Amino acid sequence: MSNVVVLDNGAGLIKAGIGGERDPTCIVPNSMGRPFSSKKWLMADQLLSPDVDLTSATVRRPFDRGYLINPDLQSSLWSHIFSNLLKITPSQSSLLLTEPLFNLPSIQRSLDEIVFEDFNFKALYVSDSPSLVHLYEASRRPYGLVSKAQCSLVVDCGFSFTHASPVFQNFTLNYAVKRLDLGGKALSNYLKELVSYRSVNLMDESFLMDDVKEKLCFVSLDVARDLQIARKLGKDNLFRCTYVLPDGITYTKGFLKDPEEPKRYMSLYDKALQQVAGEQNDMDQLENTDNSEDRNRSNGSRIDLTKNEFGLTNERFLVPEMMFRPADLGLNQAGLAECIFRAISSCHFHLHPVLYESIILTGGSTLFPHFAKRLEMDLRPLVPDNYRLKITTQEDPILGVWRGGSLLASSPDFDAMCVTKAEYEELGSARCRKRFFH
Repeated sequence: MSNVVVLDNGAGLIKAGIGGERDPTCIVPNSMGRPFSSKKWLMADQLLSPDVDLTSATVRRPFDRGYLINPDLQSSLWSHIFSNLLKITPSQSSLLLTEPLFNLPSIQRSLDEIVFEDFNFKALYVSDSPSLVHLYEASRRPYGLVSKAQCSLVVDCGFSFTHASPVFQNFTLNYAVKRLDLGGKALSNYLKELVSYRSVNLMDESFLMDDVKEKLCFVSLDVARDLQIARKLGKDNLFRCTYVLPDGITYTKGFLKDPEEPKRYMSLYDKALQQVAGEQNDMDQLENTDNSEDRNRSNGSRIDLTKNEFGLTNERFLVPEMMFRPADLGLNQAGLAECIFRAISSCHFHLHPVLYESIILTGGSTLFPHFAKRLEMDLRPLVPDNYRLKITTQEDPILGVWRGGSLLASSPDFDAMCVTKAEYEELGSARCRKRFFH
């Protein structure tokens, strides 16, 4: 059995397990939460308990805007994970740790202190996410383009940031990385604002709105048309969904009133993808598409708070739209397609064709339905006509980085790549970090 702990330390989720395994032992929130009616703080896996009511819970996170700001809290979370979930002895183990791109030296020193002084790990290797994603995808398809060319463009849509990172021969080309200051947290916050403005005040419901976002949001392939459809009332509105809030007595988690509702819009999209000129037909057929009960309310009607539920329509696709058209929301940033175009343009022109043909999507936000299709639609006009464009979503975008780390940790060269505790004590953090130049 491997004695290497692989820790993909994301700002939203921690993925932790043993090197050489296919899947991590645990996937838990990188946060602590205190329920409204309790004085006790819950951490990591405790927040996932089906019995815990997290309505109006206070949340503490060690990360803010992608950077570690509370090392003590991070240390407490790791201690809980190592002791109770992984059940390992750090002093007898090595650690493979992921950290954000462009991490600050002061934060790197804090992490090294936690690893070697708080936990006494015997060795450490630090990696960035894109190189691990590239490694994993190259190993999955040894005869594919990523493996043969040893080159890819990794788009990581994380909790705090989205990065478009060219990778060449397992090294991330830092000079060409482009960042979009939007991630899963910003999308959840935008959804909170939309719902709170239109129906029920849910600005304090972080865990609840994450659930709503993951279950109901999707990427629109034709925003103008979908906005027109979203204005329809009642059963004619294919986007209308009703989410029931927890009451704290009968049920402690929110849920969909009708589990079939979120899928209704797919009939519209199936047609749209099959017939380019069929938009008017879709509009004509809307009245016949839905056969569910008319239990929907229009955006303009009064919300009955006694029913403890709210409806979503155009919020479902307007929230992910932030990633593609941030300027429409007043954000002074390029969209995801332009971010990718700029990253590839920063590389040597000989790499351009292979990078456009080996774009890999990873991170939780890439799980929205139609994400890759929309990105291709936005990117194709920017790419020279003689270049092929191929966008691949990882089989499990949340676990892609961890699986790459697990693969690296089980390689025969891994021990030689690490910095040992003795080297850290002799040379200090800054000199040891030069070993991981990326």
